[in-house]
Amino acid sequence: MTQFKELDPILHSQLRLAIVSLLINVESAEFNWLLEKTGATNGNLSIQISKLKEKGYIDVNKSFRNNYPLTSCSITKKGLEAFNNYINALSGYFKRGDES
Repeated sequence: MTQFKELDPILHSQLRLAIVSLLINVESAEFNWLLEKTGATNGNLSIQISKLKEKGYIDVNKSFRNNYPLTSCSITKKGLEAFNNYINALSGYFKRGDES
């Protein structure tokens, strides 16, 4: 029996995968932009960003703009590697049907 590669449980969450996928294509992204693109709630997005930060997949920068809090996120090298590994592992699931 062919072994399937284990999928990263952090990236296997739909919202966390969406966040990382969006961050790969930008230098950094503000919280509100991620909120708009993902359609998540404030609380859920905040929790998932925290989980990605704890794992070292993203950096989170908190600052102020015109006396309002501003949170921005960017992908880390570790996050990019984890995403690429996840995609490679996932692609193996699609190739299994071709093998006999």
